[in-house]
Amino acid sequence: MTPEIPDVELANGVAMPSFGFGTWPIPDRETESIVAAAIEAGYRLIDTAEMYRNEEGVGRGIRASGVDRSQIFVTTKLSERWHGFDEAQQAFANSASRLGLEHIDLFLIHWPNPDLDRYVDAWRGMIELLEQDKVKAIGVSNFKPSHLQRLIDETGVAPQVNQIQLNPRIGRLVEREYHAAHGIVTESWAPIGKGGGLLDDPVIRDLASYRGRTPAQVVLRWHLQLGLIPIPKTANRQRLTENIDIFDFSLTEEEMDRLSALDTGGRGAVDSDRTGL
Repeated sequence: MTPEIPDVELANGVAMPSFGFGTWPIPDRETESIVAAAIEAGYRLIDTAEMYRNEEGVGRGIRASGVDRSQIFVTTKLSERWHGFDEAQQAFANSASRLGLEHIDLFLIHWPNPDLDRYVDAWRGMIELLEQDKVKAIGVSNFKPSHLQRLIDETGVAPQVNQIQLNPRIGRLVEREYHAAHGIVTESWAPIGKGGGLLDDPVIRDLASYRGRTPAQVVLRWHLQLGLIPIPKTANRQRLTENIDIFDFSLTEEEMDRLSALDTGGRGAVDSDRTGL
């Protein structure tokens, strides 16, 4: 029996699943089967990007799943070469074509690339796509509060979502507080860590053992209870099923605090003023 995943309402009223499936760095040739398997397991939010080079496989996987397109929430992202008003329009057309979809549910600017100084122009192009009903929602990825504030100051429109690197060791409290104050939903990439052995942490393993759960399930439940949208990636079918099996238990306040106390103050986080694609 597939789990019932609750939705999160974005600032513009769009319902977005509160849990999803990430596809980086799954090669395109493998993406169709794993995306179809994820949908069969109950995932309804599928995340990809132009730079992942697997949008075509994602589209094939959605069609192969047999689940109606209206039930799947698809996210993709434009890369730095499309930073600009007209360029954002073209990036949408390119991604929609590769995905084989008429519309995209959530379209993101992948990185701010502040050295280019064109992310505001790209954001204006995203706003135009939203106004044309080509996308249901628009947002950004890896943006700092300073980047977000500039978007708001210069366009008057806040992103509906900011997808950032976030897990118990990289808690991003400042970013989360900024998002909450501006109606921006926080989505977590690498929610169970990206190297560094997060799932081997003694605190996490102790909680998992006590709960009779996997370490990943405990961490993903932490995300959900903080109101975050995690998008774990795996190409392993067993872990695919395990990761989504987190809607039948809750962590106590004390357990949540133990996990949050693992925060290292941002050590190990990618700096989007220095990195971008």
